[in-house]
Amino acid sequence: MDDNRQRGIGVFDSGIGGLTVVRALMERLPEENIVYFGDSARVPYGTKSPETVLGFARENLEFLKSRNIKLVVVACNTVSAVALPILKAEEKMPVTGVLLPGALAASKTTKSGKVAVIGTTATIHSGAYEKALLAINPDLEIFSQACPLFVSLAEEGWLDNEVARLVAREYLEPVVKFGVDTLVLGCTHYPLLKGVISEVMGEGVKLVDSANECAIEVEKILEEKNLRKLAGDAGGIKVFMSDVPYKFREIGERFLGRSLGEVTKIRG
Repeated sequence: MDDNRQRGIGVFDSGIGGLTVVRALMERLPEENIVYFGDSARVPYGTKSPETVLGFARENLEFLKSRNIKLVVVACNTVSAVALPILKAEEKMPVTGVLLPGALAASKTTKSGKVAVIGTTATIHSGAYEKALLAINPDLEIFSQACPLFVSLAEEGWLDNEVARLVAREYLEPVVKFGVDTLVLGCTHYPLLKGVISEVMGEGVKLVDSANECAIEVEKILEEKNLRKLAGDAGGIKVFMSDVPYKFREIGERFLGRSLGEVTKIRG
């Protein structure tokens, strides 16, 4: 068992947004080593069929398993929405995602029973957060809002300027009118825009960061399975990408909040 504890945590996403999940993991579990795979050559997943997404997810998981890991985090809302239950059923190793921890936290946080979910167009159209929330509490009132331009703002680094505020006000005005007290950030890019989102929503609305909630869930699984690495040296990160797009390092380090170190390109 000691050997298994020393293994890394595998994290995959369709691109670089999942680095916000890695950031939350590194803050909560600083001793753990993390192996990250971003399938940037095939991004976005949201426009693909569920069968194709499942096939990609299986390939990504198999790659991470080859890197000596003990647990897999699906840091992709699309995969979490359409493929996570199948991956969990197929895999002996613990597998978790970002969607259910976010939904659970939102259901616990809300006092009024009115919850909003914001995400990419694909995630919102999938209805996965709504289904998860209503399975937990069928009395919830849910407002879902696609905010696709938030992804571009996060990658551009426009996190706290007038453009970001204008876009946020345009997207979130209907959410504010609905009168929610809890807002789920249903995309791994969105935590970078917390400040502007919170400013538009107002003080009475609590933001649920699925990345942070996922890190809490990972810690719980490691404790339950006796897989948590013994205290010692600080962990590190190894980053693998299926493509290294323009400005990747600049954007990736903004998401991660620290240096990426060496980035290895695989496939093609």
